[in-house]
Amino acid sequence: MTALDTAVRGRLTKLREQNFARRLWERDPSLWKAEAEHQRIIRNALGWLSVPRLMLGELDSLQRFVEEVRAEGYTHAVVLGMGGSSLCPEVCRATFGTAPGFLNLQVLDSTIPASVAQVEKSLDLLKTLFLLSSKSGGTVEPLSFFAYFFDLLEKAKGDRAGENFVAVTDPGTALEKLAREKRFRRVFHGQPDIGGRYSALSNFGMVPAALEGVDVRRLLSRAEEMAGACAPDIPLDRNPAVALGALLGEAARSGRDKLTFVMSPGIYTFADWAEQLLAESTGKEGKGLVPVVREYLNAPESYGSDRVFIHITLTSELNRTVQKRLESLEAAGHPVVRFELADPYDLGGEFFRWEIATATAGALLGINPFDQPNVQESKDNTNRLLGQYRAQGRFAEDALVAEFEGIKISCPPALYARFQEKLQMREGMTPAELVAAFLGDGNPRSYVALLPYLESSSGHKAAIQVLRLKVRDGLRVATTVGYGPRYLHSTGQLHKGGAANGLFILLTADDRQDLPVPGQPYTFSVLKQAQALGDYQALASKGRPVIRFHLGTAIQTGLDNLASLIKAALSKLQDIGR
Repeated sequence: MTALDTAVRGRLTKLREQNFARRLWERDPSLWKAEAEHQRIIRNALGWLSVPRLMLGELDSLQRFVEEVRAEGYTHAVVLGMGGSSLCPEVCRATFGTAPGFLNLQVLDSTIPASVAQVEKSLDLLKTLFLLSSKSGGTVEPLSFFAYFFDLLEKAKGDRAGENFVAVTDPGTALEKLAREKRFRRVFHGQPDIGGRYSALSNFGMVPAALEGVDVRRLLSRAEEMAGACAPDIPLDRNPAVALGALLGEAARSGRDKLTFVMSPGIYTFADWAEQLLAESTGKEGKGLVPVVREYLNAPESYGSDRVFIHITLTSELNRTVQKRLESLEAAGHPVVRFELADPYDLGGEFFRWEIATATAGALLGINPFDQPNVQESKDNTNRLLGQYRAQGRFAEDALVAEFEGIKISCPPALYARFQEKLQMREGMTPAELVAAFLGDGNPRSYVALLPYLESSSGHKAAIQVLRLKVRDGLRVATTVGYGPRYLHSTGQLHKGGAANGLFILLTADDRQDLPVPGQPYTFSVLKQAQALGDYQALASKGRPVIRFHLGTAIQTGLDNLASLIKAALSKLQDIGR
């Protein structure tokens, strides 16, 4: 038995003595915090515990709506959302696809103009149903997407444009009011006592799933089965969710805070949903679990002692090569947690399992897993920068500190001065010296986050995967990738509120095309730039090491050149022994 196994057993004993499961189902906020303000938030955030059963009771109405839009000839659906409003729909889209005769579903969660244009190009506009999805009703990205597509439909259909729109939002929001004014086809309400990242099994996830022909009843029934397995009278060592949460919490407390997901192909995107749930729930008060998603699996020598490997596979996709590699990692002392799913519909149970596990881990870490105190700063910075752009026609940015093969490099002045002092350099650094100083600023428990504000094309993804693997294997640290601005609604809370062990690399570029945001004095390109700079400034204000590489218009060439620069920087680090 490992030290972690012993710690988990001890923790489960303590949780049993505290009546943890019973108090969880009774929605007792004191499991997490004693302060009145925290308890107020927590009391209004536990509705997800009963949502599978509630949704099962509403399916007949949902199915009638789906049949209505099918009968009217709609062939496509697009979710206009971010974070908790978009990630479950994307999991269902990638996992189940479109059933014959149902609507072909897409998810738009990027303000990159090329991404918006690509979605538009793929649609038969008049046969497309747009799901404007925002819990708060005021999220800037989906409202900008709405303005763009509503303008197109208004030109084509006049005052009937609203027929092509559905709102998914909490009761009483500005979005519900907008839907009434614009005569949307339907408003589906969220539950006010469910936070966005816990909303997968509510209307935010199930309405899009039903439209593309997912057997929603089957998915929710699997969630109900998991809820039954986690009932208060189940011994905690056999409670599949609380036991997992105890393991995650104890692993983090012992320094193993990098949860590395190894997914089988058919359910690959589930890890993207889990990433937001874990990062935004636990990344606060200088603590947090760091989900590592889509980082190719390698031999033990690529990893430090801060990893836990989570293997989730379909029975039909068991892979002996992956199993052997995980066995070698286990033999080298890395914890490996395995889940085998009978079929994709078992994801209904996994949504529920990981929600309870995350809430349990939050209790062990002593944080409130239902708030997001550090998200607002980047939003405020974005709004401030947009105001600056309206007034001056440009953004105020940090001065460039280096250039390399057309790549413009900037970092906060205080960070640059610290690197100069560390390297005892009075003059400027070469690009390789600067990047080496940046990468060497971490420690064996750090992680490097690549944050590209680029179109997530296959070419860009492949090039960025090369970058992250160079960093991982060169430094033996965890790497993450979050495409902007979607990561602001996912891992952004962890970056600024979690442990100060991240190194942040922003990748920006010039857009070859641009699109207007109707009704606003800025375009999608300007909005994207404001979001990138806003988060850069938020990270810098928290003292997080952040560097920005601006690739210009030749993005693919820029990524290749950046790979060469990082390779040179890693060689310098090896020469000086880091």
